[in-house]
Amino acid sequence: MTVADFGWDTNLEKSFAGHRAHGLVPARVVRAERGHCDVVAETGPVRAAASPPSTAAESLTPCTGDWVALRPSTRIDAATIVEIVPRRTAVVRASAAGTSRGQVLAANVDTVVVVVSLADPIKPGRIERILALAWESGGTPVVVLTKADRCADVPQALDEVSGVAPGVQVLVTSATTGEGMDTVVGALSGTVVLLGPSGVGKSTLGNCLLGENRLATGAVRSSDGKGRHTTAWRELLPLPTGGVLLDTPGLRGVGVLGVDEGLDQTFSEIVELAGDCRFTDCAHTVEPGCAVLTAVDSGEIPQRRLDSYRRLLRENAYVASRSDARLRAERERHNKKEIARMRRAIKQRSGNRHR
Repeated sequence: MTVADFGWDTNLEKSFAGHRAHGLVPARVVRAERGHCDVVAETGPVRAAASPPSTAAESLTPCTGDWVALRPSTRIDAATIVEIVPRRTAVVRASAAGTSRGQVLAANVDTVVVVVSLADPIKPGRIERILALAWESGGTPVVVLTKADRCADVPQALDEVSGVAPGVQVLVTSATTGEGMDTVVGALSGTVVLLGPSGVGKSTLGNCLLGENRLATGAVRSSDGKGRHTTAWRELLPLPTGGVLLDTPGLRGVGVLGVDEGLDQTFSEIVELAGDCRFTDCAHTVEPGCAVLTAVDSGEIPQRRLDSYRRLLRENAYVASRSDARLRAERERHNKKEIARMRRAIKQRSGNRHR
């Protein structure tokens, strides 16, 4: 396998010309670990060390799916990642640690597959959260409903999910019967990432797309219906139909971060109606002449959907305010260091003059 099998094309080659002039070669991260990455270069798989980022921002840390500039070496495992090629797209969620920094789940993805199990009760709020991340990433969202053979009323479930995914293709599949798999393959292109909680069938779906059992799968617990984390890391694998697949561990939490455009797309019908509100800054709560509230009263939009929209807007704004506060604190620390440095320099010059 070489970079060509993982999406390297003429446009990427043109943008990489400056790196080649410095003796660097292109590679794609197929698996990232702390301090090291498994990458695929022009000559094949390579184990490479990641240079420390110039800042503490996690977005500058290599992530699965990244294209990187690699300094090759004749020694085994001695290659070094020098720079990350600017990402075209990226799936980013709020950090699980509760910090104001984002966690990059996948880089340079073209299709973001939101996997939903029909064997479990549908959770519209969770679907909306993941869709907001998918839209914001710059990739194309697709919702895949798995385990259709274990659903008593597939048409009803399809209608329910389609109602929370406007403008998104929603496909029904079953790994057991093979239902819908050809349609799914036709809907995916480029680098495909699978997102969803544990137990929804991401790895099983991935194996169907790969045409072999490359990804570990596990049974769902009968006690609570939850799945185990059979996927322990994010990994890129070439698809036999072209493109590459990025399987991810199950998402326990999906925090939103900087998903303004993603929320507009996820709740497009509310955003469209908001243009008809009497007031341009309408909050859609108690304002007279609110087109959104009128649609809720008439049953055109479910109250649950409006509540979910408000909740995600508040969360997104709160995380943004924390990020702004962190940036202000970093600037203040930098300014204090600069002032201290200038004082030391002035004191040193003053001492030299009195010698």
